[in-house]
Amino acid sequence: MTQACQRKCVPPHYKEAELSKGESVCLDRCVAKYLELHERLGRRLTQLSMQDEELLKRMQQG
Repeated sequence: MTQACQRKCVPPHYKEAELSKGESVCLDRCVAKYLELHERLGRRLTQLSMQDEELLKRMQQG
């Protein structure tokens, strides 16, 4: 995530020591997107795991 957002938002040859306003906003948005995706994936994996457990219980009950 860090490298992907840096490649997207910060030019490889920068002249200023501080981030510009645009670079800062870009990084904030990029990180927010990654965090949102991580959260959504976590919820989906939990849901799938619960479905698998339920199916396994039904199969064991016969």
